Amino acid sequence: MGLFDRFRPTKIEAQNAPQIMSENWTIAPLVVGNISRSDAMSVPSVARAASLIKGIVASTPLELYRDSTGEEIDNGPAWIKQPSPSQPRSVTLAWTVDSLIFYGQAFWQVTSVSELDGRPLSFEWVPNSRVTFNTDLYTEFVTQYYVNGNPVPMSGIGSLITFQSLGDEGVLVRGARTIRAAVDLEKATSIAVATPMPTGVIKNTGADLSEAEALGILNAFEKSRKNRSTAYMTSTLDYSVTQFSPKDMTYTESAQFMATQIARMMNVPAWYLSAEMNNSMTYANVLDERKQFVDLSLRPYYAAIEDRLSLDDVTARGNIVRFAIDDTFLRSDAMERLNVIEKMLTLGLISLEQAMEMEDLTPNGNNINETNIL
Repeated sequence: MGLFDRFRPTKIEAQNAPQIMSENWTIAPLVVGNISRSDAMSVPSVARAASLIKGIVASTPLELYRDSTGEEIDNGPAWIKQPSPSQPRSVTLAWTVDSLIFYGQAFWQVTSVSELDGRPLSFEWVPNSRVTFNTDLYTEFVTQYYVNGNPVPMSGIGSLITFQSLGDEGVLVRGARTIRAAVDLEKATSIAVATPMPTGVIKNTGADLSEAEALGILNAFEKSRKNRSTAYMTSTLDYSVTQFSPKDMTYTESAQFMATQIARMMNVPAWYLSAEMNNSMTYANVLDERKQFVDLSLRPYYAAIEDRLSLDDVTARGNIVRFAIDDTFLRSDAMERLNVIEKMLTLGLISLEQAMEMEDLTPNGNNINETNIL
């Protein structure tokens, strides 16, 4: 390789090695600084919002469809039902969404591939802290991934596929100051609760005391406050409070404000976090509320995973991967579904067998071998 060859743009398979879309991804450890995921999750509002998003997305099954007709494909690859052989689908997806929330990107490592077309058959989720990479000088495309400091192949077994969030560097970057303020508020509240009484000064108006005598009075006073709230002092001693009470410090109002700010940061409706400050929520039924939550809060995570798994290096051309949202989280009530099915049957749009399948009912006598019934 010549001297100038190293400065030429490297030819990269865009699907296997995506372009770095944000400057903060390449310097994330420097930007995040002293905020970590564990710090963020110690804030109740952050933990609540993250659990809501992860729980709903991860519990939604993946399905494979033919893009041209919209027909569901039943005999898809095994990873549709279970991406990782070592854990349930919901666990893999939950940690994938967790990475997207906090870091803005997630990684799966290919553990097996098909002998027919070389596409992945199984994956393992890889924590962001274990992954580093090099990028091309000009294009910002990834030229090499490293897991635990060791280079990994750019395709095949051991390679990584990257899930990129939709224009989001992750809350540890864009929400670092908000999270730090919430963590500091939690610490201040804990100190206020743990302190037996407000900090103060004992003033002696009598004869001067030695250092040992003064320490003895302070220790006795503090020990007594742990056992009883009422204190007795001699006429020469006077206690003056030098600290505001938790009420004066407006901890409750501050916690409510921070919960509202975190709801905005996490893109979750405030009432889901019990942060109803300045809330003007109008009436909506459960299904309408869920649809709004999916469209405004969950859709970016659904789309990031669906679109990545639908690329040609993972799924055969002409097929797409979709979450079964309408059959799970957005499933309407039974009476409404039956009314729709009845109208479709009346119009001849579906058969009775298809109607039963729509309700997960096995048609009588279909695919049942009576000799196998015990």
